[in-house]
Amino acid sequence: MKSIKHSLFILLVAIIIISCKQTIEIEQNSVVEASSFTLPNWAKNAVIYEVNLRQFTPEGTFQGLIKHLDRIDEMGVDILWLMPIYPISMAKRKATNELLVDDITDLNERKKYFGSPYAVADYKAVNPDLGTPEDFKELVNQVHQRGMKIILDYVPNHTGWDNHWITDHPDWYTKDDKGNIIDPIDPGTGKSWGWTDVADLNYDVQAMRDAQIDALLFWVNEMDVDGFRHDVAHNVPVDFWKDASQAVLKAKPDAFLLAEAEQAALRSAETFHADYGWEFHHLMNDIAKGHKNAGHIDEWMTRNRTKNDKGFHIHFTSNHDENTWNGTVFERMGEAHKALAVLASTFDGMPLIYGGQEEPMKHRLEFFIKDDIGFNKYAYAPFYKSLFELKDRNQAIWNGEYGGELTKIVDSSDVYGFMREKNGDVVSVLINLSDKPVTATLTRDIPTTKDIFTGQSYNYKKGDSVELEAWSYQVGSFEK
Repeated sequence: MKSIKHSLFILLVAIIIISCKQTIEIEQNSVVEASSFTLPNWAKNAVIYEVNLRQFTPEGTFQGLIKHLDRIDEMGVDILWLMPIYPISMAKRKATNELLVDDITDLNERKKYFGSPYAVADYKAVNPDLGTPEDFKELVNQVHQRGMKIILDYVPNHTGWDNHWITDHPDWYTKDDKGNIIDPIDPGTGKSWGWTDVADLNYDVQAMRDAQIDALLFWVNEMDVDGFRHDVAHNVPVDFWKDASQAVLKAKPDAFLLAEAEQAALRSAETFHADYGWEFHHLMNDIAKGHKNAGHIDEWMTRNRTKNDKGFHIHFTSNHDENTWNGTVFERMGEAHKALAVLASTFDGMPLIYGGQEEPMKHRLEFFIKDDIGFNKYAYAPFYKSLFELKDRNQAIWNGEYGGELTKIVDSSDVYGFMREKNGDVVSVLINLSDKPVTATLTRDIPTTKDIFTGQSYNYKKGDSVELEAWSYQVGSFEK
């Protein structure tokens, strides 16, 4: 009997050891899986919609945005990117690029100026002008109920001048040779960017890095956000992004990470799923002005593919910086703006639109004071819905590795024509990128497709000629 009990005891111990070993292996595997870096499955066909919350509605609040979620969802948007929602520093608050609020002597006049949302006073708090933390949680919940995701604009490069870090941890900031904390420096020139309303953070300090990651995890764990758009990501060391990205992905393995940068090293190091297509955006502006033509797109693509081996760009005709500082799409792109939106939405990358483009918004939104998009007609919503629904259903133009390779179908300096195929799905695109009518000759056969805007069927063969009016476009689709 004693022998049986002893044998049973040994067997039980063995089972426990094996069980523990399996548990450890499962836990280790789960960590490896959470730490692996791949595009979240939900983002494979996603498009981004940037929300300038202060200016989005007359009230400029989370609750105001909630009222728009149904129509944004109906338009085919997958990701809402919110510009910074943190409290804004009072110290050195800007009224214009050159003028501080404190320089204004009229106290009533001062009240007009809210400063830059990128002058963060507290990384773990909500700007009371936008609502309460509970309002924000409700917004996140409402977004998720509609099957969309929400990412936050995070500002890792600098803080406002009355952020409690300055008082509690002055050693976390960059200082001049006299020991004074300074505003951010352009590494290319060695001079100030002119962002005098913010203080530059010193990434040589590990404790500051740890605090940044802690703040990111707060928004993921406590507020259930789905990722981040990181401001001025190129001014922050790559090794920090490795630690920060892994921490976020361990907490939420399907988070989406976007860099406001265009540096191949950030994507190659598997720290961001996507970055900005700034060079491509500037190329589109130049094409609209007649300074460059369709042929320059292939030159850009050759350079870009040589530099980048992972991830993809986001492509856009506008965002908050472009709209405010460089002009609306109507100012910068004129009659070409829709043709270039088609290009950005079907090209190799993830499309982004700036909240208000569907109205369409024809004025530059103020940056430091309250403004209003003035939603009323949503005249361009059907246009964007057609593009975004195509993105959703047709695998050929899905994002990154999920989409098909781009194959040229026209050899022209005026018309950019291409086809993409994936798992039997096909998208064909012809865009006249000039201000005059053009006849383009196809260089290959195109499977029968139906135009997403007109419903017309195309059955083009190699050698066929296609007449396109100035700045016009055809987008054909076939889904298996």
